[in-house]
Amino acid sequence: MSVAFTKEESSETAAETLLPDRPISEHPNLVTLRGLKLLQAELDAARSAYDAANAIEDVNERRRQQAVPLRDSRYFAERVRSAQMQPDPETHDVVAFGSTVTYARDDNPPQTYRIVGEDEADPKQGAISFASPVARALMGKAVGDVVEVNEQDLEILSIA
Repeated sequence: MSVAFTKEESSETAAETLLPDRPISEHPNLVTLRGLKLLQAELDAARSAYDAANAIEDVNERRRQQAVPLRDSRYFAERVRSAQMQPDPETHDVVAFGSTVTYARDDNPPQTYRIVGEDEADPKQGAISFASPVARALMGKAVGDVVEVNEQDLEILSIA
């Protein structure tokens, strides 16, 4: 039956439950082993939240509570499906996906980041996406190399 023929509250609820899909990056879905495990944990959590919402008796409240977990389940299922697990770098000669890089930026104290997949990236936790401007500039470079990012020079101090 069309929402137009149901009570007003149901039409409002239907609009609330039709959430747009989360955007998926155009970059390859490169992941570390940890990143793949995090994606799977997020998928499991979204599915559990959806299942819990399924137990709600009130149909309008059930739809509201299912909306976010359903959208997240679709997103994380696609990210797990498309994940391309990358092994840790075999050497630390040059910056690569999975490397931990310490660099100095002009007169600022050194910064250390691990280069990871987009879903795993969290700069506050020391992880940046391989698709970020800093990571793209550092990839393939060695200790002592200087790269320019946003009109600032970054000198690579170490690679681990």
